[in-house]
Amino acid sequence: MRPFEYTRATTTRDATRAGTDGATIIAGGTNLLDLMKLEVMAPERLIDINRLGLNAIEESGDGGLRIGALVPNSDLAADRRVRKDWPVLSRALLAGASGQLRNKATTGGNLCQRTRCYYFYDTDMPCNKREPGSGCQARGGFNRIHAILGTSEQCIATHPSDMAVALRALDAMVEIENAEGERRSIPIAEFYRLPHGTPHLDNELHPGDLITAVTLPAPAGGAQIYRKVRDRASYAFALVSVAAIVTMEGDRIASASLAFGGLAHMPWRDDEMEAVLVGATPSDDLFDRAADVLLKDAQGYGHNDFKIPLTRRTLKAVLRDACNVGEPA
Repeated sequence: MRPFEYTRATTTRDATRAGTDGATIIAGGTNLLDLMKLEVMAPERLIDINRLGLNAIEESGDGGLRIGALVPNSDLAADRRVRKDWPVLSRALLAGASGQLRNKATTGGNLCQRTRCYYFYDTDMPCNKREPGSGCQARGGFNRIHAILGTSEQCIATHPSDMAVALRALDAMVEIENAEGERRSIPIAEFYRLPHGTPHLDNELHPGDLITAVTLPAPAGGAQIYRKVRDRASYAFALVSVAAIVTMEGDRIASASLAFGGLAHMPWRDDEMEAVLVGATPSDDLFDRAADVLLKDAQGYGHNDFKIPLTRRTLKAVLRDACNVGEPA
């Protein structure tokens, strides 16, 4: 790890102004410190934001919830309101990392964590995300955990967050403050970037931007499921994950919101696939048609070819549970 300067911010303006001067923000540090140890990132200045007071979970006037950027993942997962009205978020958080890491990892930091691509972490290998224009070693290398949707010649990495997948299904908003004190909210659907032309940019944050909160809309109700398929039962990133919120009216699907992890450079959602489900009677044939739409542009790169049939099976299993449909005899 290279030497760096460390300071603490006492206001959001301290943090955002330092960001425009090249400082890197640190909160829990559960991802950043790993990157610094491997010299994937080597910031000259760190600014600690843990004293900014962004650690409240508050109800909003529209029946939603406002989650401060410094709320630990463990506190958010355990919050009574989240467990009752947004259980898919609580389940996604509990599926991620370990208890010790969840105690330190923050809401804002979770959204900003970098990809876990082997070649991104290995500074001896070319990686467009570390050094644009150097190439993508993963495309022809060992790519078992890599993306099958939304890829490009530049990058086939996946976003590692479980929380972000649930937030995508929930249509969450990300609140941001910049160095001028201006505030804006971005739908999480627009927060992440695909790796087309700018693979080194993960999201829409600009220098000096600081995530201050994440807001959830009013509870959607229905069946809420988070299913994560991984190589071991805990402390492993998703090969495929699904956050599903499904409501029924009689024997038909009234609404369906499904987001996927482990498949793309961002939490993946397909409006066309959801439209296939809404208004239809649940059945394995319907679920197969939905999977066909989701996977029509999927591309494997050798070692990760198995993700295509695995995604189909996982989607069907989640929809059977959400619609209370048993497996065919």
